[in-house]
Amino acid sequence: MDQFRRSPANSSPLTPLSFLDRCATVYGDCPSVVYGDTTYTWNETRRRILQVASSISNFGIKRNDVVSVVAPNVPAMYELYFAIPMAGAIINSINTRLDARTVSVILSHSESKLVFVDYQSASIILDAISMFSPGLQKPMLVLITDDGSTPQSMVGFRCTYESMVENGDPGFNWIRPVSEWDPMTLNYTSGTTSSPKGVVHSHRGMFLIAVDSLIEWSVPKQPVYLWTLPMFHANGWSYTWGTAAVGATNICLRKFDGAIVYDAINKHGVTHICGAPVVLNMLSNVPNVKPLKKPVNIMTAGAPPPAAVLARAESLGFIISHGYGLTEIGGLTVTCAWKQKWNRFPATERARLKARQGVRTVAFTDMDVVDPESGLSVTRDGSTLGEVVLRGGCVMLGYFKDPVGTTKCMRENGWFYTGDVAVMHPDGYLEIKDRSKDVIISGGENLSSVEVESVLYTHPAVNEAAVVARADDHWGETPCAFVSLKAEMVGKVTEREVAEYCRGKLPGFMVPKTVVFKEELPKTSTGKIQKFILREMAKAMGPNTRNSRL
Repeated sequence: MDQFRRSPANSSPLTPLSFLDRCATVYGDCPSVVYGDTTYTWNETRRRILQVASSISNFGIKRNDVVSVVAPNVPAMYELYFAIPMAGAIINSINTRLDARTVSVILSHSESKLVFVDYQSASIILDAISMFSPGLQKPMLVLITDDGSTPQSMVGFRCTYESMVENGDPGFNWIRPVSEWDPMTLNYTSGTTSSPKGVVHSHRGMFLIAVDSLIEWSVPKQPVYLWTLPMFHANGWSYTWGTAAVGATNICLRKFDGAIVYDAINKHGVTHICGAPVVLNMLSNVPNVKPLKKPVNIMTAGAPPPAAVLARAESLGFIISHGYGLTEIGGLTVTCAWKQKWNRFPATERARLKARQGVRTVAFTDMDVVDPESGLSVTRDGSTLGEVVLRGGCVMLGYFKDPVGTTKCMRENGWFYTGDVAVMHPDGYLEIKDRSKDVIISGGENLSSVEVESVLYTHPAVNEAAVVARADDHWGETPCAFVSLKAEMVGKVTEREVAEYCRGKLPGFMVPKTVVFKEELPKTSTGKIQKFILREMAKAMGPNTRNSRL
């Protein structure tokens, strides 16, 4: 058998870009992207993508140059997920809610050569560029307009996106990767940390996660996919490319709220949605909401979803799948694989089981929960805490310009260390308990902020909840709960009543000793509550004293 080797016929580089050509052949006359009154077919979308890729190349962009995008979920954003890498470049999609200074740091650190900017973010990008150090090369700017018309001012911009479509070559021979290990995406982490890092993924990794995600969620051919998850969040969990593999109709929304989502579901016959648990909470709290006429599949991830939120959303007709992933693994590689026998359980038990993150996906290699010091697997008892470790083909290539950070989390023992604290249940299902930095140590007891939050979410008056540590003059740290109330319950419940509610459901050391009502909790654009901001608020309160505890 030694004579068998790799050959050009059996070793073509894997890339999700290959989905597009097949999709246009099979689903060419079917709708691809719907945005307001605009509808494109897959033939039109492929043509537009090739024209933009051609124009990017004509700008002098070379292989492995970084090209950035700052835009919401509009058609141009979807097209650029193919067009930029088809020009040989690396796509760097940037969170639209970042301030100008942070954007400036990302653009300079990534050495971005070209930036596509939605018109609503134009002033932020111009401010970000103005902050560049003297002598630092500034990227070219292209403006994305909403209706394709030329804006009143193009100062600072080379041209509009639509002019690149018009002037590009529809017969452009797109640039294939030399190796499937070539870099394809650069995503900067944000949200629960205050120091973003540039995560680099390969064509191979994005191909694997895209196919894996379709299989794990049992996505059929030609679904109707509603974009509530920002595409810039871990590349839309790989569904930016995955929807092309199955000939989906992509429903794009510039902005998101519960009423808009329900309107889109009814108007377009939506079958699939992705979103953080905050999306589930928002959809289940829309006033006078009625159960869905037809079931809609929702994949949720990004934070451990409270069981109470899952139960409310399912009662409206949403079929919820729960997964776990990080920017560093390109999407979801752990999901709560559902067992038919669990359907016979009461709703509260089903929600409790579904709140677990689950098992590795079929195309991923392995996962475990280990003692971070010894590296040994923790006991599978559902209570012993450890760190989640992962390994598989879609783990990042590494952090851009950060070999120390890369080595710290991608260790010589072959595991990627996530920093997430979890338990492993006897049945082999993983359950996230916290980020390592969010574990609260009170009187020598380690407690999970997620467990406290899950109880808070069962309170009928609570809309959102997050728990962080607050310094305590006796216990060292105690739980501090930040809570937003449902609109109709504001002023009808006190902080002490919320704490007493928890006292009846939690051990004493886990009961919040401080409860703070907020109109809205600070969140990233992907729906993650920004705990680092809440920790600063708790720190500013000073230590808890015997007299100040609830």
